[in-house]
Amino acid sequence: MVPRSAVRALCATAAPRGAPRSVPGATPPPAAGRGRGPRSSGPGPGPRPVPPPPAVDFGDPREAFRSKSSAELLRGLLVLGLCAVEPLVEHNRELLQLGRRVLGRALFERLMKMTFYGQFVAGEDQEAIKPLIRRNRAFGVGAVLDYSVEDDLGSAPAGRQPLPSCTSAAEKERGGAEQREKKQHQAHRGPGSHRNGVASPRTYFYADEAKCDQHMETFLRCIDASSGSSEDGFSAIKLTALARPQFLLQFSEVLVKWRRFFYQMAVEQGQGGRTALEMKLEVEKLQEALAKLGIATKAESQHWLTGENLGASGTVDLLAWNSLIDSRTKLSKLLLIPNVKTRQLEPLFSHFTEEEDQQMKRMLQRMDILAKRATETGVRLMVDAEQSYFQPAISHLTLQMQRCFNKERAIIFNTYQCYLKEAYNNVTVDVELSRQEGWHFSTKLVRGAYMEQERERAAKFGYEDPINPTYEKTNEMYHRCLDYILEEIKHSQKASVMVASHNEDTIKFTLRRMMELGIHPAEKKVCFGQLLGMCDQITFPLGQAGFPVYKYVPYGPVDEVLPYLSRRAHENRGFMQRANQERDLLWREFKRRLFAGTIFSPNP
Repeated sequence: MVPRSAVRALCATAAPRGAPRSVPGATPPPAAGRGRGPRSSGPGPGPRPVPPPPAVDFGDPREAFRSKSSAELLRGLLVLGLCAVEPLVEHNRELLQLGRRVLGRALFERLMKMTFYGQFVAGEDQEAIKPLIRRNRAFGVGAVLDYSVEDDLGSAPAGRQPLPSCTSAAEKERGGAEQREKKQHQAHRGPGSHRNGVASPRTYFYADEAKCDQHMETFLRCIDASSGSSEDGFSAIKLTALARPQFLLQFSEVLVKWRRFFYQMAVEQGQGGRTALEMKLEVEKLQEALAKLGIATKAESQHWLTGENLGASGTVDLLAWNSLIDSRTKLSKLLLIPNVKTRQLEPLFSHFTEEEDQQMKRMLQRMDILAKRATETGVRLMVDAEQSYFQPAISHLTLQMQRCFNKERAIIFNTYQCYLKEAYNNVTVDVELSRQEGWHFSTKLVRGAYMEQERERAAKFGYEDPINPTYEKTNEMYHRCLDYILEEIKHSQKASVMVASHNEDTIKFTLRRMMELGIHPAEKKVCFGQLLGMCDQITFPLGQAGFPVYKYVPYGPVDEVLPYLSRRAHENRGFMQRANQERDLLWREFKRRLFAGTIFSPNP
């Protein structure tokens, strides 16, 4: 789907700097069921004695809030308390708009800076955020910068434009959305749509290619700000800002159909119930099935597989199968994918017009520019996850960036949402590809913020709910994926993970597994992340104990960041309602200072 020539161009000028940190120690045998093969490595230096990491206490309010003034403690109590009130969260956008009209802009912005904006946003520009970043750095806490200006699609003109404005002129000629399957990977107005008000997940409205270039410039400024304000920092980007979302939908549909056909064939060969890495199609049976379905004769499929250097072992695994999608010239016999259930041939993808090809190339160029700037400035680029109907394309394109720029060290970080049923398969397949090709696998693990929209959309349009059925199942998935990556770090040292979680049990699970596997925080292969203004009782004890930990630091003008604040309030309302421990610790620390007579002291 993405031409290899474009990917080669992306890689040809990549110039990663630095070298991975090598960590000594014997490599234990691989865990059972992981599908791990031997990784070649030369002899390393002998073990270096390092002191064990100190214990971390998440229940000590004095240590958790040492960096906070007493006024900030009171602000946290007020804001977090209000965020736990369901009616306020549900109608927050209307209340914010009312407050702005009644108070006027100047007074409203001052009130916001004293409350919600001051709690969750670092400042208006890259100069204004530096004091907070320096203060956090003094307590061992780094920053993931995100310029959090978002379009308020619930009230902006873009939100009222007709849905076909998301499509290209060529698609309109073909009949637009009506000619495509109205299922998961299709543009819809309604639940989960990026046009469904600011309460919906953050996705950029596509106006034209010039707007995408503006978004790229914004991301470049954010990368520069991260470089100039912190060491070993991150900068967050979203790929829906760099391309027409309809292209990402189309590409996701292609990738999903391609993988689904592999799974269907694996089931027919009696491999149902296996993990993705354990499935291997027998070449003889695959050729017979392709011939039976009228896709290719046995001679044609043999020539095709031989040309791609596949099937020499007698089997084709998912990694080899996925590699074919990057070469459109090799897909002439596979433009139709058989639906094994209906025995009908379905189009794999529509022919891309010249206009769409140009849009795709410009998107790759924007990604290339951002990755190069991150490499040059020493900033790590974190590609945020988005809705499941965009995510296959986003993950695939991010993986192409990793193959180019992560050869020497981890520059590009992908994001995996563990509330998705396919999360473990996605993680294991990508880790295995990194092992085979020798680049650094780097990721942020999240549970996921779009559950309500995803489920509403799946119910309305009749496709399988992609979300795990319960919160407990999502926790199991998160820990399963995390454990797999931690073992990969122990085995290879060519993997890195950010544990992006506000869940104390998950943090404790990670610390325990790091100790069991001998992963020291000084190796900086495992880091932690929480949102600014939330869970300081987790972030700051970790930082003061020497663990790499980061705050996700939004910034931007008050009026333009309000959609971000509104969205975050909706996404985190379930957690806020359960955040009794944080509010209790804030109150205990405020009372301690009050009774100790240090409430106005600069060093309480």
